[in-house]
Amino acid sequence: MKVSPFLILPILIFLISAGRAAGQNPPAKSRPNIVFILADDLGYSDLGCYGNPYNRTPNIDGLAKKGLKFRDAYSACPVCSPSRAAILTGKHPVRMQLTNFLVGERRDSTSPVFPANWRKYMPPSETTLAEMLKSRGYQTSMIGKWHLGGADTTAPAAQGFTYDRVIGRNGLDYYNYSITSRGKTVFEDKGTTYLTDRLTDYALEFIDQNKAQPFFLYLAYSAPHIMLVPRADKLRYYFDNYEKFGGRYNPNYGAMIESMDDGVGRIMAELSRHQLLDNTIVVFTSDNGGVGLPELGPVPTRLDPLRAWKGHVYEGGIRVPLIFSWNGRIPDGTETTNRITGTDFVPTFLEMLGIRDQPVSPDGRSFYGVLTNPAKPVDRGPMYWHYPHFSNQMGRPAGAVRVGDYKLVELYETGKLELYNLKEDVAEKNNLAAVQPDKTRELADLLRKWRKEVNANMPAPNPKYVQK
Repeated sequence: MKVSPFLILPILIFLISAGRAAGQNPPAKSRPNIVFILADDLGYSDLGCYGNPYNRTPNIDGLAKKGLKFRDAYSACPVCSPSRAAILTGKHPVRMQLTNFLVGERRDSTSPVFPANWRKYMPPSETTLAEMLKSRGYQTSMIGKWHLGGADTTAPAAQGFTYDRVIGRNGLDYYNYSITSRGKTVFEDKGTTYLTDRLTDYALEFIDQNKAQPFFLYLAYSAPHIMLVPRADKLRYYFDNYEKFGGRYNPNYGAMIESMDDGVGRIMAELSRHQLLDNTIVVFTSDNGGVGLPELGPVPTRLDPLRAWKGHVYEGGIRVPLIFSWNGRIPDGTETTNRITGTDFVPTFLEMLGIRDQPVSPDGRSFYGVLTNPAKPVDRGPMYWHYPHFSNQMGRPAGAVRVGDYKLVELYETGKLELYNLKEDVAEKNNLAAVQPDKTRELADLLRKWRKEVNANMPAPNPKYVQK
């Protein structure tokens, strides 16, 4: 059959227009998936790839071998809820007045100050990374520990997550817990299914259901948060090697980390099974530092040479492991000393995905350039911490700022200033405030100016305080 020449031109125009439209809106799977795995209270030095000789973490170490390991990565706060809010919004938690973990009520009647007033949820008005990606055709999931509000308006479903499996009842008990979805219980355990394994099961289910379209998987493990309840079949190795290290490491803690590492391995195998590795960004990090004192049992971990632990603005409380892996895009087996903090994930993902029309918080800085060229020094600018509370881990109200190699700590109870050169003294043992007064004054002014700009909530005077 002959086609009229009068029809050829319209057909060609249609085909060309369709081709241009396809170029403007690439196929769904050309947009990379994001798998963001967040550990709970995992210390900076708890992984094999960060020098731990006791804990077995071959799968997480494998991410580092196939990707980029950060030496100077930080959480935005030394406790969980604020740091999680920063990861999801790109905003410093002080702007949300979310400066403590949701049930943090500790105070010290002998202190000259009471803890600051604060908001016990992430405001529903905040725009999360999940909402940003969902509006661009991504399927989104939140699995595990939420800890940013339990009301309908503050739950994951109201913050952009299309699939949610949230730890409900008994979040600290790995064999006696519940899982909820849209506020309704979908699973209850009575001692049969290890919580870490169950969360991994949900992650695999989500990947399998959404393998044909771009997805964002936010997997927030509860491990290795206390209570230290491991799987029994994981313990033999750690008991056998306990004396080899002079009792320095906790067997239960190591076994819990190994179960989480198993989960990472299963997720990577699932991505491989669906041929998704080349189109998936995998991130592994922790919400804050590890616990370095006996809390609900023996000491979980040691953070040497870092000072202090969770609940403190010293390095042990805020420096965290961070690994980025993306086959063919991020150089294998690399590491960087470029500094980043929890507010920087959102702008980095937006730049990676080419999203330019989304307003970004002034607190975040994209480190996309570091991922492609880890050796190139990047000036992150000042990083701030604000914790006007008394933590369960004996931390006291304080703030801090880091600029370059220098870090200043201000103790809110007394106004005392401490200055450290982290390049020379990562253990924060040598307070330089008296010998470098100009640098101390410079950073103290910067920290106080920042607190004023963000309207930081500050501790209140204790009217019953009697100075000794």
